[in-house]
Amino acid sequence: MNTRYLVPYIFLLFCILSTLNASSQYSLRKYQHVKEFYKTITPIAIKISKEKHVPPAAILAIAGVESGYGRGYVSQITGNILSLGAYKSDPELPALYLPYSKSKNKILFDPQEIKKSKKSDLSYKTRAPSLKKDYRPSPYAGSYENLALLKYNKTLREKAYTACINDFATKWISADSNIKSFKEARIWLNTIIADHGYTALLTHKVNNDFIDYIGGKPHSFNYRKSWPKKVKNIMKRAGLVVLVQKMEKNKMGFDEAWKDKR
Repeated sequence: MNTRYLVPYIFLLFCILSTLNASSQYSLRKYQHVKEFYKTITPIAIKISKEKHVPPAAILAIAGVESGYGRGYVSQITGNILSLGAYKSDPELPALYLPYSKSKNKILFDPQEIKKSKKSDLSYKTRAPSLKKDYRPSPYAGSYENLALLKYNKTLREKAYTACINDFATKWISADSNIKSFKEARIWLNTIIADHGYTALLTHKVNNDFIDYIGGKPHSFNYRKSWPKKVKNIMKRAGLVVLVQKMEKNKMGFDEAWKDKR
């Protein structure tokens, strides 16, 4: 049999397998809400990572886990996508009397959405105070008022995301922190920058190590041993390290970098 006739089929098979492998490797990229979330926060995380020296892909992955890709009701109301606890002087989201929609399988906070829902579909209860910082602007931060403000105001939403990530990079990951894991992480990051420069923060190893520094042990960002594994899994399945590298090193725009799964 003449093997030259097999060449087109072998090439086609290779293309199919490559596509399937890329799709499997970055399996979270097939979800539109994941793409839209990261399209908003990736430029913010990259900018702050340059200024404050924190690994951007790790921040993106933590935000995805903690906020449900921006769809958790607390993060939607407050803009607190990293689930940062409020300091004493910070406004925090109070207890809220909100309905749960059985058909949508989520807590509703938007008056317009609640109004459109059938009463029989809603189950009301008082939600406990979140104890998380509320990044809405005054006079709404820390109040029951205008809970859907950030949902409908893109500019304010992005400002809230920026303030949240900036707080994490400065107030939390700080050499002055009372939390040992945060303090050690900052000292370690400063050493990485001094020895290897900013580009070291774009590597898989530094992003993975940072997650291990701040989580999975008592008195850390999240004490659960499963937390670092969960965050790393998100980082891998969304291809966040590669995404940031393409945007920074190859100067790709987000859409091009997200679409490119090589």
